[in-house]
Amino acid sequence: MKLSFNFLLSSFFILPTFIDAKNQYYPDNNWEQVTPESQGIDKVKIEKLLDLSFLDAATQGVVIIKNGKIIGEKYAEGYTKKSHGTSWSMAKSYYAALIGISLENGEIASLDDPVSKYLAYYKDERSKITIRDLLNMSSGLDYPKDQHERMFFQESHLDYAKTVGVEKEAGVKFEYNNVNSMIIGDLLYAVTGRKADVLLVERILNPIGATNYKLWKDERGDVLTYCCVDMSPRDYSKIGLLFARNGNWEGDQIIPTSFIDETFQTVWDTPNWWTDYKRYYSLHWWVSKYDEESKIFNTSGKYGQFTFVDRDNDVVVTRITKYSEKNYGDVQKWGAMKYFRWAGVDAAVIAAKALLDLGLVKEGPDVNTPITENEGISKEFYEKYPEIIDAIADLSRS
Repeated sequence: MKLSFNFLLSSFFILPTFIDAKNQYYPDNNWEQVTPESQGIDKVKIEKLLDLSFLDAATQGVVIIKNGKIIGEKYAEGYTKKSHGTSWSMAKSYYAALIGISLENGEIASLDDPVSKYLAYYKDERSKITIRDLLNMSSGLDYPKDQHERMFFQESHLDYAKTVGVEKEAGVKFEYNNVNSMIIGDLLYAVTGRKADVLLVERILNPIGATNYKLWKDERGDVLTYCCVDMSPRDYSKIGLLFARNGNWEGDQIIPTSFIDETFQTVWDTPNWWTDYKRYYSLHWWVSKYDEESKIFNTSGKYGQFTFVDRDNDVVVTRITKYSEKNYGDVQKWGAMKYFRWAGVDAAVIAAKALLDLGLVKEGPDVNTPITENEGISKEFYEKYPEIIDAIADLSRS
């Protein structure tokens, strides 16, 4: 359900701890690593968080940051600080930040503008859907059981997204829908004349010094703005740190603080899918803890990829799962597997893996897509989620 006006109003006026960017440490390619004790944290707390994270064999890497400095870091055997993971839906939060920048630049007038003001094809039954509705996952667009994951198997993800119609009134119900995020990419293109991957590089990644990444596109060249950014845990953490620092990086206001203030609220009470631990949602970010003790927000990927941000305490924790990146470029290809796209998500995945295992199709020449194998699919991390959130909050307890 959507939270009450009084709760929202009281939450809005809980002011975060503002940071003097000029006197804070910001990482470059040589990220400073220090002891937990130097940042006022008992090393036992770091060891506990790392141990909890690595109870799950799917964990590839964990980075723990306090005051911009790495106080804990660990990787599974065979992986290093340079090894890429894939974000899956963590990318939603990155591309949503570009909306905030476009607001600041005057390219978008308001989050409460109807999408149809910028995209003519929404001047139909979807005409009342606002940009805010897309970002809050409350658009009312058609919502199948698979949350439109079958879009992932299309030659043109954007063409698919454009055809999705209305199921219910906008702004009345939270429904996590991948189409909302894909439409955001087209909206950004409409107001800037540049594709979302170019904007992400120019407006966020370059300014924070993230230079080694893969931003996935479909076969038509449309950016997958609902998923799929490959980079290292440290670079995911840089994005988290940017949000922890109110959108500021070494004195340069990259994302407007007002947009981050609005993002870091509790707007929607979300369903209990894989945990009974209460979570919320706001402007393409999840809220994993929001109380007097701490307010922890996070990006989230399908198979257990997370960056947790405690802005008030300048803490960032990234955890990614095992991923075997291929060097075939950043454009998705399906080849003969395109014929399985309408069979359903589970059937398409099974068929794809079988054809690859049998050697009937080959990665690279025939098929190119981000994929998380079974070894990278989380189980214990989800089961331990309440303990992990508490361990992150414990980093800021005296």
